[in-house]
Amino acid sequence: MGKCVYARDRTLPDAAPGRCGTKKRFTKTEESSLSSTPVGLLLLIQFVLIAINSFFAAAEIAIVSLSEGKLRHQAEDGDRKAKTLLKLVTEPSGFLSTIQIAITLAGFLGSAFASDNFSDMLVEWIVEDLHFTAISPSALNTVSVIVITLILSYFTLVLGELVPKRIAMKKGESVARFVGGPVYAMSRIFKPIVSMLTFSVNVVLRLFGIDPKADDEEVTEDEIRMMVDIGGEKGAIEQSEHEMIENIFEFNNMTAADCMVHRTDVTAFQVDDDDDEVLRVILESGLSRYPVYDEDLDDIKGILNSRDYLIDRARGEKTPLTDLIRPAYFVPETVATDELFRDMQKRKNHLAIVVDEYGGTSGLITLEDLVEEIVGDINDEYDPQTEQDIQEIGENTYRVAGSVEIETLSEALDVKLPTDEEYLTLGGLIYAQLSTIPKDGQQFDVSCHGLEIHVDEVREHRVEWATVRVEKTEQEQE
Repeated sequence: MGKCVYARDRTLPDAAPGRCGTKKRFTKTEESSLSSTPVGLLLLIQFVLIAINSFFAAAEIAIVSLSEGKLRHQAEDGDRKAKTLLKLVTEPSGFLSTIQIAITLAGFLGSAFASDNFSDMLVEWIVEDLHFTAISPSALNTVSVIVITLILSYFTLVLGELVPKRIAMKKGESVARFVGGPVYAMSRIFKPIVSMLTFSVNVVLRLFGIDPKADDEEVTEDEIRMMVDIGGEKGAIEQSEHEMIENIFEFNNMTAADCMVHRTDVTAFQVDDDDDEVLRVILESGLSRYPVYDEDLDDIKGILNSRDYLIDRARGEKTPLTDLIRPAYFVPETVATDELFRDMQKRKNHLAIVVDEYGGTSGLITLEDLVEEIVGDINDEYDPQTEQDIQEIGENTYRVAGSVEIETLSEALDVKLPTDEEYLTLGGLIYAQLSTIPKDGQQFDVSCHGLEIHVDEVREHRVEWATVRVEKTEQEQE
């Protein structure tokens, strides 16, 4: 009596009916002859296919993460590998298609190879060694293929995808230099196939109303800010660099009114000021340019360059101020700072007079003021030492300049203050609580918006300094 042997459905079409069914199956001897390849060699081949998948998975992440600008500099310095990588980076669709083809082929061949070789071994082990015959041959073959596929998927996912991609993220440039040459060679070999695939993709994109030749979306400001934040967290961008980049974005959203010197702080000359007064102000202030007005600051006649004045007086000449001044450059409060900066550079103007909607002088702004909005305060040996506008002098207690803006004060003290009122500064907030204008030198107390304010100094009817104490709620104190 013949014995049935469980194996994959390798049947002979003309088999005579027997007790095991209508189809004759391979005998154990015949099956073993088909599986004569050593298991070690089969595993090695399977590992090579996974390694190929791993190679191209790492290549994809490593090359995509490269900086095109950095590669250009390296290529210009004669770096051959950088030149090769630059060719890949500048044509991303080509090398990405090549990598996708390689990964797809490696995965397909790996699955087919595993199913064709290892599933038979699994069935043979179950039937011959475990003597398990409760499931029909066809069902057992199907189950074995599924099991082998799941096992292969696990190793492919870990060794062929996750591990190499993690390595590529950690050592991007090193990995890219290692894989760049082979990937470039493969992209040349697969170029006809890539061209065909690109054509097919473009056809499908056009069906969806997408122009494949259109430029990619520009990187948004929010995306750049996010990358800067991540770079700061990882230590790739220093704090000073982070602040400067943030200031550049803020600079584009500012107007002249946001960074001008207010008219109350402007140092200027009247046309009939005598030489002693002019010389005293120049020596005390150390500024290089001064507005010159007739009746008041709303009637500015021009700009006096201290160098012109001092040279004129050093020569013994007594040229009137009106003949020494240069034309003033007037700009509206609403002009954007980036536009103003470019215009002042073009005109070679270092100082501009800022006017309001009624034509009155709001203040003045210099090129240095604009640059300081990006890089921070620029002080030289002639700049007087000034106090910080907000100084912590005790627990929840601060010494604050009256000119500090409400938004800045709110952020520094971590309190919520109204920003939609008519006033913009601490001095304005204090005046809004009063019914009369305080006298110079007067000191008084004000309480509002959770702040206890003691005005320390009033000069020329302006609040110069105040001591501000933040009132904490019982919950915050606990």
